[in-house]
Amino acid sequence: MDYRTLLIDSFQAAVAAADPLKIIAAHLPPPPRGRTLVVGAGKAAASMARAVDLAWPQDATLEGIVVTRYAHAIPTERITVVEASHPVPDDEGEKAAADILARVAALGPDDRLIALVSGGGSSLLSLPVDSVPMADLKSVTKSLLKSGAPITDMNIVRKHLSRIQGGRLAAACRAPVTTLIISDVTGDDPSAIASGPTCPDASTYADAIAILQRYGVEAPDSVLAHLERGASGQIDETPKPGDPLFERVDNRVIATARQSLQAGAEFFASQNITPVILGDTVTGEASEVAKVYAAVVREIRAYQQPFKPPVALISGGECTVTVRGNGRGGRCAEFLASLAAEMDGMPDVYAIAADTDGIDGTEDNAGAVMLPDSKARAEQLGISAHKMLANNDGYSYFSALGDLVITGPTLTNVNDYRVILVL
Repeated sequence: MDYRTLLIDSFQAAVAAADPLKIIAAHLPPPPRGRTLVVGAGKAAASMARAVDLAWPQDATLEGIVVTRYAHAIPTERITVVEASHPVPDDEGEKAAADILARVAALGPDDRLIALVSGGGSSLLSLPVDSVPMADLKSVTKSLLKSGAPITDMNIVRKHLSRIQGGRLAAACRAPVTTLIISDVTGDDPSAIASGPTCPDASTYADAIAILQRYGVEAPDSVLAHLERGASGQIDETPKPGDPLFERVDNRVIATARQSLQAGAEFFASQNITPVILGDTVTGEASEVAKVYAAVVREIRAYQQPFKPPVALISGGECTVTVRGNGRGGRCAEFLASLAAEMDGMPDVYAIAADTDGIDGTEDNAGAVMLPDSKARAEQLGISAHKMLANNDGYSYFSALGDLVITGPTLTNVNDYRVILVL
């Protein structure tokens, strides 16, 4: 059996379970008496918009604008799709966010707002407060990305620098709001996905300051000054849980990592391989998480405990990488390079780690596959997994082996998909 292909096929099954074209229609509200405005942001925004466009009655009014990552746009008839930068924001995203906020503020009680939210929306829907220039928002975003901070902490900072996130989009709207959310965060907290533009926000300015300090992030003066004014009560906080404004807001998480992991499990069961879902909320340094999983694999191979081969160990979530080198990384490639070093050529162990959005970090691959001979083949090429890890260069490691998984944008995003196959 071609286990490399088997792993990639399982990834495709996981991605298909989060395809907006298959899941959006069932969650749409009926047309209102007035106008229906669709707005959105994220890596899945264009495919979500197209799904709404196709499912919405042709005789009912529909208009809107969504912003997605460069190279992620697809055609829609009634909804404009704008491309912008991710993971670091840019002027195109700022202009689109300003347009979205203005159009939402113009809605009335007889209208309906449909917000389409998916991972990546935090940078794509960047509309900084007046006192923080876009250049400074870019700077603090870059520093946070390198710091090892989890996405939930990063988004707490971004919410408190934004005119639109942290529930402020909902606060600007007088119409009823239906928000359809594809989750890319562990725990599926709607307020953390794309920094929760229509969700109540329990975090504070003081929390944002503490996060910058915890991860040693040197933020521009404008950022610190704004957060400090907020912490001292000089600036209004984000809308909090219990605020009456959210009585007209329906936030629905319609796709999760768990659903995609279950699709992967069903695929392996169909191949007579026992699937075991280890969890969809795995976090931590990618290279360290790999070491823990390697210990489990060694236990299985030595004692057939706690699971008997053949078994597929399936997990999701979002690991982090604290960048210390200057290589071409990505958390999925980093995880697999560390796993390859730990397995040290152990026979009959295969693995895949890939991001369901098709982009591992900032590279052009979704992830990679590790085969039993990956470490040996790399050494024949004079490549050391340990040296590659020290330079955060997992991409180059698997590129040299021809084992990158390249899908292009999948137009959805439910976080990472990992499988270790023990035969």
